[in-house]
Amino acid sequence: MRFAIFKTPSIYYLLSTIHILLVTAGCTLDMRQQPQVKPLESSDFFLDGQASRPLIEEAVARGHLNLDTQFYEGKNEGGTPIEVFPLEITPEVIRRGQERYNIFCSPCHSALGNGQGMIVQRGMKTPPSFHIERLREAPPGYFYDAITNGFGVMYSYASRIPPEDRWAIIAYIKALQLSQNATLDDVPPDQRNKLEEPGQ
Repeated sequence: MRFAIFKTPSIYYLLSTIHILLVTAGCTLDMRQQPQVKPLESSDFFLDGQASRPLIEEAVARGHLNLDTQFYEGKNEGGTPIEVFPLEITPEVIRRGQERYNIFCSPCHSALGNGQGMIVQRGMKTPPSFHIERLREAPPGYFYDAITNGFGVMYSYASRIPPEDRWAIIAYIKALQLSQNATLDDVPPDQRNKLEEPGQ
């Protein structure tokens, strides 16, 4: 008779709810406070005392097996800059290069490539003009290395510009060099009369 109170449904619901809350609270606490380490933090778990683990030797991340050194490094087997583009240069590639050049390069190098971009006009160091003889004669691989690894005060753009776009930019730079240093002899004979027309 005195235990009749526990037979009511509301007491069972109350006890069940309390039990579930206690179990859930314990699980949640463990899930929120899992053991973890910060990068470069020390650890007693590994024998070398480092939490960050070195890459497994000769392991390559998926999608990063860049065996084509000419395309991904701009260099020959001997480590010298390549003289020929490792991809076909089409009008689409030049247009893509112009677009990327205007975004990433023109603030310093200017739209003409003469090194008088807006950043320079505001006091930053002047980069060399692309139209000096040394850079006009530089092979494409030279420019690729500069974009990838940086040069002088210019930092690396490897994390910002993918390899395909680096080559497109270089193709546009080469076209820019030709356009700014062309002579009348470079114009096809059947097109020269257009240069002499009024308003041209």
